[in-house]
Amino acid sequence: MVPVRVDLSGDQEFFQETARRFIETEVPVSVVREWHDLPDGCPQSWWQAAAELGWTSLMVPESLGGGSISGRPIVDLAIVADEMGRGVVPGPFMPTNVVADTLGRSGNSDQQSLLEGVMAGEVILAWAFCEPGGDWTPSHVAATAAPSNGGYVLTGTKTAVEAGAQAHHLLVTARTPDGLAQFLLPTDIAGLTVTPQESLDLGRRFAEVRFDGVAVGSESLVGAPGAAAEADVERQRQVMVLLQCADNAGSAAKVLEFTVEYAFDRYSFGRPLASYQALKHRFADMKLWSEASQAAVDGAADALAAGQDEARMVSVAKSYVGDRSVDLMQDCVQIHGGIGVTYEHDLHLYLRRATVNRGLFGTPADHRDALSELVGY
Repeated sequence: MVPVRVDLSGDQEFFQETARRFIETEVPVSVVREWHDLPDGCPQSWWQAAAELGWTSLMVPESLGGGSISGRPIVDLAIVADEMGRGVVPGPFMPTNVVADTLGRSGNSDQQSLLEGVMAGEVILAWAFCEPGGDWTPSHVAATAAPSNGGYVLTGTKTAVEAGAQAHHLLVTARTPDGLAQFLLPTDIAGLTVTPQESLDLGRRFAEVRFDGVAVGSESLVGAPGAAAEADVERQRQVMVLLQCADNAGSAAKVLEFTVEYAFDRYSFGRPLASYQALKHRFADMKLWSEASQAAVDGAADALAAGQDEARMVSVAKSYVGDRSVDLMQDCVQIHGGIGVTYEHDLHLYLRRATVNRGLFGTPADHRDALSELVGY
């Protein structure tokens, strides 16, 4: 039984069922495997079809043509992330929605005009935040934006930029004399170099982005100069972490589901594997982990939707889901035996994805440290 929220409205349940049917019909894992050889990870036509289902418009304000199912867009978005995790589906879902959310709140009219293309699946957005060294906190942003001729000159390197090579525009977090600021840049601007990076996750695409004296005008600023840390960056980190946790919770639920099925079908010494008491205990543990992961995601989504206690709840979710989802999948590998460690079995696709999510935007240990600071420990 797949863990689900108990408080979904009828519209949300229909939205969830539609997303699941679309993924199962259009993108079964056999198709996902074929997409691994595509430079962009998925066809543009499929991404546009996903956009038609509303996957790129949930975080866009209604005044700009967007809108959510329930009036709580982050909750609706987490539903999609969970379903994408169940299908280990690639695509620029996370970065595009995170940047669209920021543009809808803080972008100028020209920047917000891009959202029409985003909602149609024609424009892909990416967030260039992390830098070499793997620190995911705003205080360690070293890329600079120096004032020059009424604009800015950007210098530095960003790494692990999801959909960086596929994006049409990048939201870049950089340090100015006034503090952190963010800039929306087209990817064909002079001085910007995008280099695809290899990833443990075979489906999603990441890139390194270098800024060698990239000159931009003041109109590229998103929000007030120097105010990004308080206005947008922390919100972006929280939304990204929530979507990763929802993705991992969905992946873990699906892996547990087909592992239990396998344990009933696989016989050992004349009886199903699932009949052995030791495995029953293990499945009970994993079911608890899966249900608790879903609950942690739901709590974080509710906190973000309400704008209350979101930093704590998001870190709680990443601390728990980041570890338990990977632990669950590793156990499922062992239960499958030899077939579980082959390339032909789908299990490793889920484990790869969950492992990458675990490290992005702070490891579970990083978030436990953040929780300790929040409670003054």
